[in-house]
Amino acid sequence: MARITESVDVDAPVTTVYNQWTQFEEFPSFMEGIDQVRHLDDVTLHWTATIAGKTHEWDAKITEQHPDERVAWTSEDGKTNAGVVTVHRLNDDQARVTVQMDWEPDGVVESVGGALGFDSRRVRGDLERFKELVESGGGESGGWRGDVPAGSTT
Repeated sequence: MARITESVDVDAPVTTVYNQWTQFEEFPSFMEGIDQVRHLDDVTLHWTATIAGKTHEWDAKITEQHPDERVAWTSEDGKTNAGVVTVHRLNDDQARVTVQMDWEPDGVVESVGGALGFDSRRVRGDLERFKELVESGGGESGGWRGDVPAGSTT
């Protein structure tokens, strides 16, 4: 398994940052390689991505979610990955987004890319684009404020 941990500080209130992060279907607008994310229900997302030139699809289950704090997930099939995104209040007008993710590289190209840190740089770039989206957008485009206690979706 490869492990990624990256953070970015966003000049916006924690609620705005969290609400925008929960707009999963908008992930392709700032995440490199993500082609589509669809909500199947409140806790299941279907992902389509192009990674190392190959298209992959998988379903991921939200395993824990608390408004203005965190969203944790694990894949159910396809690309093996799991992680948590936390949103920390720094002050009234600034929040830190931290992504911690484990994933299983598929094949030589992804394994070498992970070993060379390409995956961490990709996530860092995604976070920078997310920051730009939130800071230039004048607020969030929506938000899902549901609470999913740990262990409730197993």
